[in-house]
Amino acid sequence: MGNRTDDGAVDVVDGLRIRAIAEDEVAAWDRALATGFLRSHVGSAADFRRRQWEPGRMLGGFDGERCIATFRSFDVELTVPGGAAVRADAITAVTVSATHRRRGLLGAMMRRDLAAAADRGSAVAILIAAEYNIYGRYGFGPATRGHGWNVDLRRTRGLREGVPTVPGGRIDFVTMAELREVGADLHERWRRTQPGAIARDGLWWKRSTGELQVPGFEFKEPFAAVHRDADGAVTGLVVYRVDDKWDGSYPDCTLTVVDFLALDRATAAGLWRFVLSVDWVRKVVVENVGPDDPLPLLLQDPRAATPHVDNADFTWLRVLDVEAAFAARTYGAPGRVVLAVEDRLGYAAGHWAVEVAADGTGRCVRTTDDADLALDASVLGSLHLGGETAPRLAAAGLLTELRPGAAAAADLLLRTPLQPWNPDGF
Repeated sequence: MGNRTDDGAVDVVDGLRIRAIAEDEVAAWDRALATGFLRSHVGSAADFRRRQWEPGRMLGGFDGERCIATFRSFDVELTVPGGAAVRADAITAVTVSATHRRRGLLGAMMRRDLAAAADRGSAVAILIAAEYNIYGRYGFGPATRGHGWNVDLRRTRGLREGVPTVPGGRIDFVTMAELREVGADLHERWRRTQPGAIARDGLWWKRSTGELQVPGFEFKEPFAAVHRDADGAVTGLVVYRVDDKWDGSYPDCTLTVVDFLALDRATAAGLWRFVLSVDWVRKVVVENVGPDDPLPLLLQDPRAATPHVDNADFTWLRVLDVEAAFAARTYGAPGRVVLAVEDRLGYAAGHWAVEVAADGTGRCVRTTDDADLALDASVLGSLHLGGETAPRLAAAGLLTELRPGAAAAADLLLRTPLQPWNPDGF
């Protein structure tokens, strides 16, 4: 069974046991994870999973001695509008073996983890939904979108002339070891400017640069380049791959951008000019960039940029502490709106007044006042970072306007100058 390192609590659902796994059970948990994700053919990733193990944060569902369900969470900082960060309970590795579906395992693991997260003081919980229709029942709503572009260089010769770049700036290739060092520092600065971004830990950088390799996730060393200003400070980076494809004796390569960070628009323009001018490349695929990134408008022909096939909802968010979550962010206009939130799990249930001062700071407090808008906890999650608008949700029938004009008024309060974006899976 392994040595217990938590309180040893066991939940029972339909005759199946749910409990935290011990460190010496990680290998069995990893195999159950691979089975649940339909990847039973890959080798053991137990060594990597042991590095992720924390007491009480890896849950397993057991039928007898066999692990047939998995669940993991960890704490991470999430940037909210205005640049502050809140503690988020990041949920991942959620599986139930095909032999044990529809027996309440996911619900029991989710309720256990959310209760523990609330007790720890997490303002929100976040996850990435493999399927759209699963997590709304637990109060999660789509909060950020992944967005990318395909740029056909046969239709555009790159950036427009006159797009501002950094005077005296330069771009240099770096090794994977250098990327781990300068990239980590850059990301720490960048993530505090981007609502929806989460922190990257040391394991993330080791895995993404090949120092730590995980079975089933083949690592092929990419190109990595950093942008420096005139004083030598790193202000941006781009990581990309290039396929080696030729049309007879003519190059026909595709460059795929897998990571792109820039502290300012001039740095971003310099990096895009570099990416779009690499020899032999005829197509640039930007897998994921901010939804409001102006890249197409920087091109000589914006029609050369077409949406990437994987553009879709990405991070989902669930509010656990309404007051903490909404007090941390800033707002677009002064005003007041009262929300009637229905929450089957109780964390956000009730009437809440969002009150915003002239300086953009705000708070969210319980009230007995009549509500202006009625919504589910999952819709509250979609509104928190500003990734959705109240009028659009109302038009879709996901939010009910109880006072005429309330959706538009809420939109003025909740709008953000920069759409939320999280480039990182977890």
